[in-house]
Amino acid sequence: MRCFAALALAGLLLTGSCARHVDLTTPTDHSEPRATANPSTPAPTTTSLNSAAPADGAKNMPFDQRNRPKWLDDKIQAHLAKEKENPPIRIVSYQYQGQTVYYETAPCCDQFTTLYDEKGNVLCAPDGGITGRGDGKCRDFEKNRTAEKLVWQDPR
Repeated sequence: MRCFAALALAGLLLTGSCARHVDLTTPTDHSEPRATANPSTPAPTTTSLNSAAPADGAKNMPFDQRNRPKWLDDKIQAHLAKEKENPPIRIVSYQYQGQTVYYETAPCCDQFTTLYDEKGNVLCAPDGGITGRGDGKCRDFEKNRTAEKLVWQDPR
C-alpha cells in the first residue's frame, strides 16, 4: 500500500508541474532569407610573428650597404632570382655577442628566421616555427641585440 501511495503522490507532483503550462520553445524567424556575405568587407589579415618590423624603426631607414659581405650580396641576388615573397624578405644587421650578425626574416608563417654570423654561418633561428620561439639556440637574441640597421628588403 505504501508503494501505491508513493506512486500516486509522484503522479500528482508530475501532474502539478504540467499544470503550470511551462512551454519551452525556440524562437523562429519567418522573414525572408537575407544575404550574409558583405562584398565590401575586406578579408581578415594576419601578421607573421617571425617577420615583424625591426624594433628600432629600421624598416624606414635606408639600406646599409657599407661593408656588406660577398656571401650576403650573393644571398640577396638569390632572393631576387626567386619569386617575390609575401611578406617581403628583409635582412637586418645587429651587434650580438661582440660581433656583427645578420637576421633574415622568413617568407611566411611558421618558418624559422635565420641568424648568420659575419662569415655567413648559421648561428640559430631566433624566432619563428610553430611556437614562434625559434630553435632555442639563441634565446637571448631579442634582449641582447643592439645597433639595428636595415641591410636589405626585397623592393618588388
